[in-house]
Amino acid sequence: MRVLITGANGFIGKNLQMRLRERDGFEVVMFTREHSAAELPSLLMEVDWVFHLAGVNRPQDPAEFVSGNVGLTQFLCEALKEAGRSIPVVYTSSIQAEQDNDYGTSKRDAEQALLELADSGTCPVYIYRLPNVFGKWARPDYNSAVATFCHNIARDIPVHVNDASAPMRLVYIDDVIASFDRLLDSQTTTGPFVVVEPVYNISVGELADQLKRFKATREHLVTEAVGTGLTRALYSTYVSYLPPELFTYTVPQHGDERGVFVEMLKTPDAGQFSFFTAHSGTTRGGHYHHSKTEKFLVIKGEACFHFRHMLTGEYHELRTSGTKPEIVETVPGWTHDITNEGKDELVCMLWANEIYDRQNPDTFACPVGTAEEAGHQS
Repeated sequence: MRVLITGANGFIGKNLQMRLRERDGFEVVMFTREHSAAELPSLLMEVDWVFHLAGVNRPQDPAEFVSGNVGLTQFLCEALKEAGRSIPVVYTSSIQAEQDNDYGTSKRDAEQALLELADSGTCPVYIYRLPNVFGKWARPDYNSAVATFCHNIARDIPVHVNDASAPMRLVYIDDVIASFDRLLDSQTTTGPFVVVEPVYNISVGELADQLKRFKATREHLVTEAVGTGLTRALYSTYVSYLPPELFTYTVPQHGDERGVFVEMLKTPDAGQFSFFTAHSGTTRGGHYHHSKTEKFLVIKGEACFHFRHMLTGEYHELRTSGTKPEIVETVPGWTHDITNEGKDELVCMLWANEIYDRQNPDTFACPVGTAEEAGHQS
């Protein structure tokens, strides 16, 4: 399937290009600023779909709204009529089309040209009145506050918020592309207007504060809840604006005669991740918890875990190694330790269900001892 994308090198166009190239059986035909409108008829030859993403939104001269939005769309409509084939057209308009400003009027007039094309029976038309779209590859200092804020905050450049309470309606680029995908797979959607969901609502001040919290994660290691919804989408967007020299950062390392301990990531409500090493013959741990629990995964070396019940004295030990992906879970009320029984360094990943609190650590030193000392056999 051949798909023509006008505005192919714009923000949405770049993301759509990538998606189509990931799919089997799609060929992208590009129309960019380097092309003239006169080239559209030849580019439409044997095209199966048109995604009309080209447009003008921040011109030097307001008259460019008419030429770049209305004029180009009208020329495209004429070229489609002359092509003599029913080619579906997808148009990215704007919620500004509901407003009586120069930009909104030009988008509304462009919509009208496409609606007339659809009414003539020439081509199916699908119009997206998009709010602010955000995501990777949007240009900062252009028409996206999200892009500008992400770019600046990642680089310690001040961001200017004139009205912190000003509302924003946002849609995520991946949701826009997913909607395009569904349209390509089935034309059963009711038209001509198509809505992208979800639409997120946030204030300018809240947006700036959230992005600053993402940046601060590298200092205190406590991540935001970046797994779902708007926070997930904003975090992915923020990270996409990191320059290559900031792809890496260091975290504190605590070392002693046993080895090192490094905390990697902490969560507000689901614990923290870390790793530690142990030299050959070294034992780490020797404590119990009342509520805290942990999961250990040895990724290198040979380890022996020892457990003793704090009331009954019941003793248990088990061995695991980096050759076997086996989780060892500590249980409240059992004191426990881990010994490196190999000749090489032991490396072990660790998850605890809560962030370590120095004021209330729920960690009480108590050597496990041996099975004989506990009065039980393993």
